[in-house]
Amino acid sequence: MVYIPFLVLILLITCCVAAFGSATLDGASQVSLLAASAVSVLIGHFTKRLEWENLEKEITDKIASCTPAIIILLLIGAIGGTWMVSGIVPTMIYYGMQIIRPEVFLVSSSVLCALVSLMIGSSWTTVATIGVALMGIGKAHGFDDGWIAGSIITGAYFGDKLSPLSDTTVLASSVSGTPLFTHIRYMLYTTVPTFCISLTIFFIAGFTMDVQGHGNVVEFMDGLQRTFVISPWLLVVPVLTGVMIARRWPSMVVLFLAILLAVIVALIVQIPLVHTISGDVDGGLLASYKGMMQVCYGSTNIETGVPMLNELVHTSGMAGMMPTIWLIICAQTFGGALTATGQLQELMRKVLHFVKSTASLVASTVGIAIFCNIATADQYLSIMLSSSMFKDTYKKMGCESRLLSRSCEDGATVTSVLVPWNTCGLTQSTVLGVATLTYLPYCFFNFLSPVTSIVVAAIGWKIKRNESR
Repeated sequence: MVYIPFLVLILLITCCVAAFGSATLDGASQVSLLAASAVSVLIGHFTKRLEWENLEKEITDKIASCTPAIIILLLIGAIGGTWMVSGIVPTMIYYGMQIIRPEVFLVSSSVLCALVSLMIGSSWTTVATIGVALMGIGKAHGFDDGWIAGSIITGAYFGDKLSPLSDTTVLASSVSGTPLFTHIRYMLYTTVPTFCISLTIFFIAGFTMDVQGHGNVVEFMDGLQRTFVISPWLLVVPVLTGVMIARRWPSMVVLFLAILLAVIVALIVQIPLVHTISGDVDGGLLASYKGMMQVCYGSTNIETGVPMLNELVHTSGMAGMMPTIWLIICAQTFGGALTATGQLQELMRKVLHFVKSTASLVASTVGIAIFCNIATADQYLSIMLSSSMFKDTYKKMGCESRLLSRSCEDGATVTSVLVPWNTCGLTQSTVLGVATLTYLPYCFFNFLSPVTSIVVAAIGWKIKRNESR
């Protein structure tokens, strides 16, 4: 009986991916989670005679535990809009594009995508915008599609994984009970070495391949200059944000102050653009207020004269976070139902039979996360399920919560794009026009990250035990 809710979820998610494709997260996955939750509750009620009041309390407690994550996600939506409209992210893109040369195209594309993804917190947006442009540039240089797509995805997922603006990063830290920036700093021990190995491979490949041609990035650069005020002074905001992060300020405080700084910069430097967004080009205080409020909470469509660039500078604000928040609530409902009925604990007993050490615990976590990516076809569900399954075990074995959150990211976030029927794999292959199995061998960062995570745990590097065990 313990497997029935999982089988129902896998079946429903599979049907959703087949029917809705990359739009599965718009609501179909959430409905599937609620349906699987209902099945779990019914099994618990009729086989174990569990009272609804107890089931309801466990579910509501699970949802309540994610309240900080929901608030952070809303702040992330606002910071995504304000950093774009203020010109901070466009400035990063503008200067980043100038480093692209044929010999170092592969390594440069990875670094550029990493920077953009780190700034905006979205691998999907990075791949769908800069990634599409880089595909054209790479083809003009004569690179193979698999190499180009592999370098783009490597950079995009590296930046996404370490960005405090990334919903998967926030989700992994929140569900494991780890402070956001503690989680990010701890991921550096596995993420940076893996990324360096990947960049070394791309660097060597770029100088050994027979490529020629000159990629045209002038159109993007001209579009950015026409639309935004580009200045290195705008980089002061991310520098100050980095200082706050380094000083270990609470993530909510850092994000709020980063939004406030970006709003001030936008009202000083990008005021014509703010008025355009508000719909009142004549200006005035009310137009400025209206424009910045729209940037924080809603969708902004900025016309740059370059269609692909329009997609890059488009932001969704807080409203764009709602599908993820909806998914979190439904996933926590499913986790709460499994916990209340004892089905999660029963499944864990079967898995933990093979856990004998910290290395095997990390390997099991990574393995379950990858399995969930394959079975449920979604990285969010993989993070939620793998974290929920192993959270208590990490505590019992005296392992820190940051080890759990890192293992979930190493297993779930970066491997999702390697599964052809996963929402990530389906989306990226469609956007780039390259089959998943074609670019998979060149996504070195993505398939090496789980291996690095297990190796680091096996040698005990930076693995500490809780003294209160």
